[in-house]
Amino acid sequence: QVQLVETGGGLAQAGGSLRLSCAASGRTVNNVAMAWFRQAPEQERQFVALIDWSDTSTDYAGSVKGRFTISRDNAKNTLYLQMNNLKPEDTAVYYCAARGRPDSGLYYSSFRYDYWGQGTQVTVYS
Repeated sequence: QVQLVETGGGLAQAGGSLRLSCAASGRTVNNVAMAWFRQAPEQERQFVALIDWSDTSTDYAGSVKGRFTISRDNAKNTLYLQMNNLKPEDTAVYYCAARGRPDSGLYYSSFRYDYWGQGTQVTVYS
């Protein structure tokens, strides 16, 4: 089993930056696909960014491409989301997610992920 805990959310001014962390425990997640999703009030959970099982591929939602960067530190078993040039529309609860088995695909839908963190709130004000 895998437990995921997101940290790093908070308040940011428009144009500012935050870095989210997702610490995994229970077993390594360095060999599985992982992703960030976000959910704004009264909205569906939305794909933000993914990284494949070997760190050779990443992809982003069009709304964050060029501003956000997904990465991970394999030694720390931790996933990151660097968010730059934040906009008010980035306000949401951000969740990290992990696949339950190693495979080489790219997964954009939330139902493809087996493990989820509790979420961390990001609020961007202008």
